[in-house]
Amino acid sequence: MRLTTKGRYAVTAMLDLALHNDRGAVALADIAKSQHISLSYLEQLFAKLRQAELVRGIRGPGGGYHLARPPEEISIAAIISAVDERVDITNCRGDENCHKGERCLTHQLWEDLSDQLHTFLAGITLRDAIGWPNVRQVAERQDALTGRDVNIPVNKIQHAGNQA
Repeated sequence: MRLTTKGRYAVTAMLDLALHNDRGAVALADIAKSQHISLSYLEQLFAKLRQAELVRGIRGPGGGYHLARPPEEISIAAIISAVDERVDITNCRGDENCHKGERCLTHQLWEDLSDQLHTFLAGITLRDAIGWPNVRQVAERQDALTGRDVNIPVNKIQHAGNQA
């Protein structure tokens, strides 16, 4: 699967943002510290997320980022796509030149699996993911280490099942 650190970090940062979105603008420095992601790398990712209208930036003192839409309207697939990633497990990146410049015997299988992965990720929203108990536990642990608060009360989260 060709999901690079760019896609993984974008999803991680967006989950962090969603968990803290209700307390006002979230500074990228806070996300960088909590998630151990380079601040300059996050700035590049958030430029793309802003262009895709998934986040909204606020400048100045107390500035940072907010989700541009409610968390139930932002899918994991949309985040990955926003940072120019594809969920593609074909050996040829969909170019159909996997076997000496031609389509390989198993190309359709890998292409169909890639489509299924994309459909799966499109069906999971930030609201779903922040509602998973394991995600909450990790966020609470990270926040305790960095002094941040998770501000989404558990009773406001519609659980998507124990998928985490």
